[in-house]
Amino acid sequence: MSLTFHWFLPTNGDSRHVVGGGHGTPATAFGRNRQPTVAYLSQIARAAEDLGFVGVLTPTGAWCEDAWLTTAMVSQHTERLKFLVAFRPGFVSPTLAAQMASTFQRQTGGRLLLNVVTGGESHEQRAYGDFLDKDARYRRTGEFLQIVRDLWEGKTVDLSGEHLQVEDARLARIPDPVPEVYFGGSSPIAGEIAARHVDVYLTWGEPPAQVAEKIAWVRGLAAKEGRTVRFGIRLHVITRDTAEQAWTEAHKLLDGFDPDTVKSVQAGLARSESEGQRRMLALHGGNREDLEIHPNLWAGIGLVRGGAGTALVGSHDEVAERIKEYHALGIDEFVLSGYPHLEEAYWFGEGVLPRLAAQGLWQHPFAPTSTPAAQVPFTS
Repeated sequence: MSLTFHWFLPTNGDSRHVVGGGHGTPATAFGRNRQPTVAYLSQIARAAEDLGFVGVLTPTGAWCEDAWLTTAMVSQHTERLKFLVAFRPGFVSPTLAAQMASTFQRQTGGRLLLNVVTGGESHEQRAYGDFLDKDARYRRTGEFLQIVRDLWEGKTVDLSGEHLQVEDARLARIPDPVPEVYFGGSSPIAGEIAARHVDVYLTWGEPPAQVAEKIAWVRGLAAKEGRTVRFGIRLHVITRDTAEQAWTEAHKLLDGFDPDTVKSVQAGLARSESEGQRRMLALHGGNREDLEIHPNLWAGIGLVRGGAGTALVGSHDEVAERIKEYHALGIDEFVLSGYPHLEEAYWFGEGVLPRLAAQGLWQHPFAPTSTPAAQVPFTS
C-alpha cells in the first residue's frame, strides 16, 4: 500500500521562524510575517497538490482562523487536494455538523476529511461557552460521532445521551463519499473513543518505541470492538540535500527562540490538561540541550509551540529512512509541516518523496494513468 502524506495550512500565520500557538497559548509575533490570507494559503495548497500530498490539515482554536470557512475558500483554488478540517464537537450540533460535512463534500467533489479535536484545555473551552470537564468532553465526543455517523448512513436518529439529545434527526442528502474521521488523544478515554468511532488514529511525533506502544494500545481496543483502525503521525520536517544543511536550519530556528518566549510558552503548556501535550513536554523538559531524542527526531519545535513539537531533521535519505521506520510500526499516513510552509513543502516533496517512490513505498496520488501526448516521442 502506498504511504499517504498530508501537509499543513498555517492558518495562524507563517514565517521563516517557528510560529507558536495552540493548547491555550497565543500565536507568536512571527505569525504576522506571512498573514494567513486566502491567497497565501492557496499558494501552499496548490504546491501541496502538485507535489503529491493527498490533503492538508488545518488547526482549530482561538489562535488561528476558522478551519471550516478557510478551507471552503481555499478549496476553490485547488482541484483534487483534500482538506483535513479540525473541529471541536462541543461547538456545533451534531446534526448541523453532519449537514455541513455533506455540503462540503458536494461542493468540493468529495474532498473533506474530518479531524475531531475534543479539546484539552478547559479554560479555552470555557471561552467558547463549554464548561464540561475533560472526561465529559470525551464522552460527549463519543455521542457526537455516533449521531453523525448514523446520519451519514441515511438513518433517522433519536438519541437521548448524557450530553447530547436529538429527535427525528435526518439528512436530506447524505455525503458521498462519507468523510473519513481522524482523531488523536493519549488518555484512556481517548483510546476508547478512537476504538469505537474513528477511521485514522493520529499520534504526535514521539520516538518509535512510544509510538509502537500507542499503536498496540489502540489496535487492541479496536479489536475488542470488532473494528480496525489505521494509524497516522503528525510531525514537522527539516530536510535538505545533506544532514549538515538540515541541522544548520534547525539550529537557526533554535537561535531565534527568545528565552522569555520559551519560558512563557512552557509555563502555559505546563497547565495543559492534555496527556498528549504532557508527553510532548517530557521529550525536552523545557531545555535547549539534547534535543535530538532519537536519530533525526528533534524536539526543539515544542519549546515555543503547543501540540506537535517534534521534527524529522536530516538529509533526504535520512528522513526517508525515519519514515520507513515509523511505517514498519504500522504508520501509513504522515501529516507534515515545516517553516515556512511553502518552501518546506518543496524541500520534502522534491527531496524525500522521489526516494520513497523509487523504493515502491509511495506513488503520486494525482499522477496521470497514461502517458501524456506531450511525452510521446516524435517520429517523422
